Amino acid sequence: MRKTSLALAVAAGTLGLSQVAFADLVGDTKVSLEARNFYFNRDFRQGHTDVPVPTRSKSEEWAQGFILRMNSGFTEGTVGFGADAIGMFGFKLDSGDGTAGSGLLVPDRSSGGSQDNYSDLAVAAKAKISNSTLRVGQMQFKNAAIASSDGRLLPQVFEAGHIVSQEIDGLMLEAAHVREVNNRDSGDYQDISIATGGRRAVTTTGGSTTDSFDFIGGTYKLTKELTGGYYYSNLDELYKQHSFNLVHVLPLGDKQSLKTDVRYARSTDDGNRSNVDNKAFGAMVTYGLDGHAFGLGYQKMSGDTGFAYINGTDPFLVNYVQISDFANKDEKSYQARYDFNFASIGIPGLTFMTRYLTGDNVDRGRTASEGREWERNTELMYVFQEGALKNLGVRWRNATVRSNFANDIDENRLIVSYTLPLM
Repeated sequence: MRKTSLALAVAAGTLGLSQVAFADLVGDTKVSLEARNFYFNRDFRQGHTDVPVPTRSKSEEWAQGFILRMNSGFTEGTVGFGADAIGMFGFKLDSGDGTAGSGLLVPDRSSGGSQDNYSDLAVAAKAKISNSTLRVGQMQFKNAAIASSDGRLLPQVFEAGHIVSQEIDGLMLEAAHVREVNNRDSGDYQDISIATGGRRAVTTTGGSTTDSFDFIGGTYKLTKELTGGYYYSNLDELYKQHSFNLVHVLPLGDKQSLKTDVRYARSTDDGNRSNVDNKAFGAMVTYGLDGHAFGLGYQKMSGDTGFAYINGTDPFLVNYVQISDFANKDEKSYQARYDFNFASIGIPGLTFMTRYLTGDNVDRGRTASEGREWERNTELMYVFQEGALKNLGVRWRNATVRSNFANDIDENRLIVSYTLPLM
């Protein structure tokens, strides 16, 4: 794996620090090892006229992964130095003939299956002045402009330079220049691409990839209950985007609250390599009562295309769920969700979620009727709270998708994970 020269230089420089400074660096270091066992089964129920009949009836794989995370402290002085790292290793437990392509493992193009194992090491050097931190190297992101996906065996990471400033109480500002991505089913870094699938109507000329993505923005806690956010991002020559977000949490009394999450994004093309033109509005209102949470969501796409975002990432949409993002051209979608935390009745660590989403008004072209789709998700998760199995988590995720413009899908994911704190 390639490392940036600056990251290596800064990391090497920390080795020559005084013993006192080195002790402070190590003293605040946190290290953990996660073992993640992942079974994935996706059944393709049928094909539609809009898409070819699937060449396989299902995608089914079983794999084991290990994720070692290290976040160091900082050396003493006006400028503190440190380093972060993510070590990743995954290997195949089962992947029968014709059932590869789950995203758990690296594809083996020669056989059409999956490689037996893969590994990677993401390293970022960091420097801190006051309450501002600069990182250079490989890292993950999670904000309105870009969010690394961690929905398979190993996480998605990016090669970038990233600065975060929290000099003003309640205000977080950040900016980054991103060059390449290592996707969750890849063992190396590659150029960044725009998502073009589904009925998004996004087209590109001269390829759908670039080696430059920039963003700047942040969040501000306007009041105790209200937080606002804004990000500007640019996938070079493919799209520009302005993203806005308001989150309000209103306490209603004993163990009651009302949370409102409103999101809006305006995306346009950046030059003549794409036709991106989209307005995306979404809102989610959630009423919490003791261990219960009842949510209603609405999302609408307008413009000449669907929503624009980096391929493989988690888009900043209220109706982005297990399989679908409900972000096709002109699509309107609705969500009803229910969560229950069993800690409220004396069973800490056990949680349940179910939701149903329906979308319509999808533009399928002049000769076809409007596109419709729906998705149902169910999730049950338990994390052992004590004893020999403490921190062992068992998670079952189920999804059903039906559509008149894409494949019908039934899906199950079973994830068993154990996180061991090492420092």
